[in-house]
Amino acid sequence: METNMSTTLPTQALVDGSWQDGGAGTFPVHSPQSGELIAQVTRCDAQDAERAVEAARRAQPQWAATPLIERVKILRRVHALFAERAEDIARVLTLEIGKTVAEAREEVIEYAAPAWQKAGEEVLRHRGLSFPSTQEQTNNKRLVMNHRPLGVVGVITPYNFPTDISSIALAHIVAAGNTAVWKPSEYAPISCNLVAEIFAEAGLPDGVINVVHGFGDVGAAIVEHPDVDGLFFTGSTATGERIARAAALRPHLLELGGDGPFIILSDADIDAAVDAAINGCFYFAGQVCTSAERLLVHEDVHDEFVAKLTARAAGLRVGDPALEDTDMGPVRNEATLRRIAEHVEDARSKGADVVQFGKEEGLFFPATVLTGVTTEMRIAQEETFGPVAPVIKVSSAREAVEIANSSDLGLIASLWTRDLATAWRVGEALQHGTVNVNETSNYWDQLAPFGGTGKSGVGRELSGWFLDTFTESKLLVFDLGDSEVRYDRRAEGGW
Repeated sequence: METNMSTTLPTQALVDGSWQDGGAGTFPVHSPQSGELIAQVTRCDAQDAERAVEAARRAQPQWAATPLIERVKILRRVHALFAERAEDIARVLTLEIGKTVAEAREEVIEYAAPAWQKAGEEVLRHRGLSFPSTQEQTNNKRLVMNHRPLGVVGVITPYNFPTDISSIALAHIVAAGNTAVWKPSEYAPISCNLVAEIFAEAGLPDGVINVVHGFGDVGAAIVEHPDVDGLFFTGSTATGERIARAAALRPHLLELGGDGPFIILSDADIDAAVDAAINGCFYFAGQVCTSAERLLVHEDVHDEFVAKLTARAAGLRVGDPALEDTDMGPVRNEATLRRIAEHVEDARSKGADVVQFGKEEGLFFPATVLTGVTTEMRIAQEETFGPVAPVIKVSSAREAVEIANSSDLGLIASLWTRDLATAWRVGEALQHGTVNVNETSNYWDQLAPFGGTGKSGVGRELSGWFLDTFTESKLLVFDLGDSEVRYDRRAEGGW
């Protein structure tokens, strides 16, 4: 499959509407499941990033001046073409990053393709405001707030949802009248190029979205460029902190790591919680920022939960992600694999019991259930980003909240209880951007705000929150000039 497809897959950069080679040669993209070469992808350098930013800068005024409904029609065409090609793109996702074909279809069909139409509909409803005059005793003023695009936005996206996260970002950014320079992950450039191939066919003008491939030096060139007016990044906390420092005084939206507390209280529906934990821990081999990273289980139901979770994990089919009945494939790269193995071994050395199901070879790591986990272990302190289910026994909701809040991350938490008051109180106490009650941590509503607290990021994405980040609010103040009452600057005691 790899060798047959390699001659037809898009591997170049897209700058000003032209597919072209980068200035730093090529880099290989290998299949994580087989190790075989998929393709050599062009590698860009800082000069390529410069040309992409210049193209975006040239295109932006005309794109912003394009009537809103015309921009929206183009986004609708992107959605339609994307949907037509969904199966092909999903298959390449599976080949390129090891996501099971069912997971890849979910990404493309449920999230990525619809993002373009949703952004179009959202920008049609991105309304301004009208204010009364509160500063003088006259009816002579009209204050109107509207929104203007930022200009050029740098977009740097990860490998775990390469078509989804990029589509959400790019669709909203260009819907608002911005242009973009996009650097996909070096682990998922080909599936992203398949998305980029749609743009010209849908009618998107040259230079509105530019795509450059490569490594951290290319991302840094985008981030540090003085003509980049805003930044979107999803990825590691360490990289996000560097971007935040470089982006001072520029709007930026950062979605970073998660600590995934998954709290199961004594009155929880255990069977439902087990189903949700399987999804939370093993979906895309745990390589999701909203994965269940710490299972905090009340001592009254601990043994029942662990027994049922272990039985379910034992039934997972780990193997070729292209097969329809596979539940879990490999992790994407050696760095991820190494971190997972280190976390598990650290926990084992400190007294945790480890049970594993599935093969451990190449980039495949077994579905792993750990019990006897304590807060001194790295797996309880750091984001593992792998197919692990670390179980920590707790004696109360208060203890669960204390452990959950001990991290400096705060993206999504999951809470399991049948009691409404408990759900409300604990949900409020958790210092996370989202708390899913009686739902897996890997649940996302595409029209609700998404983002974290602390070192999990800055800002909120999706829907109108995205548009707010990548537009500037602008106030227009009118004096109608048809009244004799003018502003009297003599102090009269205010309100």
